Amino acid sequence: MKDDLNLKLNKFTSLYDLQKAFPTEKACIKHLEQIRWNGKVISPFDETSKVYKCKGNKYHCKNTGKYFNVRTRTLFEASNIPLRKWFMAIYLITSHKKGIASLQLHKDLHVTQKTAWFMLQKIRKCFEFENNNILNNSVEVDETYIGGKNKNRHFNKKVENSQGRSTKDKVAVLGMIERKGKVNAKTVLIMFKQIL
Repeated sequence: MKDDLNLKLNKFTSLYDLQKAFPTEKACIKHLEQIRWNGKVISPFDETSKVYKCKGNKYHCKNTGKYFNVRTRTLFEASNIPLRKWFMAIYLITSHKKGIASLQLHKDLHVTQKTAWFMLQKIRKCFEFENNNILNNSVEVDETYIGGKNKNRHFNKKVENSQGRSTKDKVAVLGMIERKGKVNAKTVLIMFKQIL
């Protein structure tokens, strides 16, 4: 579902077009229901169960007795943030090549910085590659060391014998990019733990 939503949101050329297409919360709900269920509502708790429509865009699963809506078991679950703002956040995050800071997102969406940070974390987690880390075709690999220069540190935070690519005070990160495709970046320490 996340890929479908991302594809639909990437069709817009501006934030104005997005707001025009989704003027109300109801329009967002209808769009999500179409992507998720395509006209036939299925319970996320029991796919074989009969489903009853209730008030307030909720549904009832007969077999489990649980209530759910289109947000259940998605990145929007357990959030009071309107879907319009979620859609705008996804559009803004996916349309910025170098990413977007939570401070900028907070200004663009008129939410608190804490809420913007929460949304960023949820969206990034949702769009991560889960069990799909295999890269195909031409792949470029490079490494970098994150941690800053030793000479720029406060005198009591300097680390002895740590010039250049030393891992005493820096974290080694290996990045792999598939030409016109996916990107994988892992800390080298984590990669060795997974291999062992």
